[in-house]
Amino acid sequence: MFGDIMGMMGKLKETQEKVKATKERLNSVIIEEQSSDGLLKVSITANRTLKSVEIDDSLLQDKEQLEDYLLLTINKAIEKATSVNETELAAVAKEGMPNIPGLDSFLK
Repeated sequence: MFGDIMGMMGKLKETQEKVKATKERLNSVIIEEQSSDGLLKVSITANRTLKSVEIDDSLLQDKEQLEDYLLLTINKAIEKATSVNETELAAVAKEGMPNIPGLDSFLK
């Protein structure tokens, strides 16, 4: 009985380390997004850290338009980054979960 518990604890610790390593790796995964007309481009990591913003000079003439472009484009990039982040972390976490009957249905 204690061997099973110790084995599960070891597997959980190993999974925690893999999750931490995956989070660090996701800092180097860059998602690029741009407005539909290409006048605004943003780069963001899969951990949702904004890395760069490129603004076409034509957008600098209209503050409201630029604000709209920024909101739309950054939000699209965040959505993509969140999807990549959640998918990667879920895969690592599921891989390392101990085989406990009924746990799969609980996590869905």
